[in-house]
Amino acid sequence: QVQLVESGGGLVQAGDSLRLSCAASGRIFSNYYAGWFRQAPGKEREFVARISRSGGSTYYADSVKGRFILSRDNAQNTVYLQMNSLKPEDTAVYYCAATEYYGGEWSWDYWGQGTQVTVSS
Repeated sequence: QVQLVESGGGLVQAGDSLRLSCAASGRIFSNYYAGWFRQAPGKEREFVARISRSGGSTYYADSVKGRFILSRDNAQNTVYLQMNSLKPEDTAVYYCAATEYYGGEWSWDYWGQGTQVTVSS
């Protein structure tokens, strides 16, 4: 089991930056891919970004590419999502997730409780 706890959400203005953190516990975190998803009111949860076990590889949704940066510190068992140039459409609950993933279709096994990000115009 992996437990994930997000933090860092809040209310910001358009154009501002915010950094989300996801602290993991329970297993060796470096054995897991980590990712971020978000869910806006009335919408389905969507993929934001993911990072490889070592942190050497990242992948972003087109909607955040060039604005968000995903990184991890395996010594601290923490993943960071740096969000820059925030837009009102980034408003959502952001969830951290983890998976062991060994190929094939992505399936995220562990989830945090979410942190609210609100961007005002």
